[in-house]
Amino acid sequence: MASASGGHSESADKEFSATELINSHIGDAHEFHIADWNGHAISLPLPIILWTDNGLEIFSASEFHHDNTGHHVAKEKFVRYNEVIFYADKFETLKEEDKSAFNFGARPLDFSITKNVFSMLMSVIILLILFITVARSYKKNSMAPKGLAGFLEPLVIFVRDDIAIPNIGEKKYGKYMPYLLTIFFFIWINNLIGLIPFFPFSSNLTGNIYFTFVMAFITFLITTLSANKAYWGHIFAPPVPKALYPIMWPVEIIGMFTKPFALMIRLFANITAGHIIILSLISLIYIFKTVAIAPVSGAFVLFMSVLEMLVAALQAYVFTLLSALFIGQAVEEHDHH
Repeated sequence: MASASGGHSESADKEFSATELINSHIGDAHEFHIADWNGHAISLPLPIILWTDNGLEIFSASEFHHDNTGHHVAKEKFVRYNEVIFYADKFETLKEEDKSAFNFGARPLDFSITKNVFSMLMSVIILLILFITVARSYKKNSMAPKGLAGFLEPLVIFVRDDIAIPNIGEKKYGKYMPYLLTIFFFIWINNLIGLIPFFPFSSNLTGNIYFTFVMAFITFLITTLSANKAYWGHIFAPPVPKALYPIMWPVEIIGMFTKPFALMIRLFANITAGHIIILSLISLIYIFKTVAIAPVSGAFVLFMSVLEMLVAALQAYVFTLLSALFIGQAVEEHDHH
């Protein structure tokens, strides 16, 4: 469950909005919301790194403040709207539908360290520490692994024997093991980070559609670049009468893209749905405005949190399994119809 991203205090008499709470928790942000004290939010601002028309701009997210229009403004040059940074002079002329992250003409290139970027970097550091430690332990001890190595070795063997070899084949699986191991542990660690509701964890990286798109796109690239003649032959010369080729070609080509699309949506939807359910259960306390609902809500939250720990590992497994399956289909020597 991600932590709240809002960096401003809210009045005590403001009507509670479950939608606003959920969106602020599962979305990305330029600061970590740590706690609230006496009506004020205690936040840790993150670095803002922008490439503008006038060159590089680096400053803290704490420089954003409310102006008289209610927008977050920094240095009188930038406006932050729904966690997207625009040029202040261009923002004022935009229509509501144009205030999106894809309006690149009205915003600088944003290389800021957001919560999700911070989480990604932290998970990379965790991965490096884990596997460098394990590698060193194998150099020192050639006998049965102990400690951390003893915990990770069965997982590595599981990825090799139950995911890579059955789907890619014994002859070619070794080439793709580094990638499969990386995505398995990378996704799993970030899924678990999202379940810890306090700093420096709490970000919802694997529930971000842009992140899952990039992960699925990498699998698509590896699959396409590894594909052999049999794979392309199945697409452009499918085992059907030639008169049906004009129908089958679009179907096969679309199929190339629906596979990574399914990867992207599956991970995003499952992780986001779990966070929304937990936050919705917590919101019941404030919706009913009574602590009497707290024991029931708390029990369901505890149950869902335990279930989400299982989902965290399951989604890492499914993403790795399907990636191996798609790669295996691209490199297999013989077609199976």
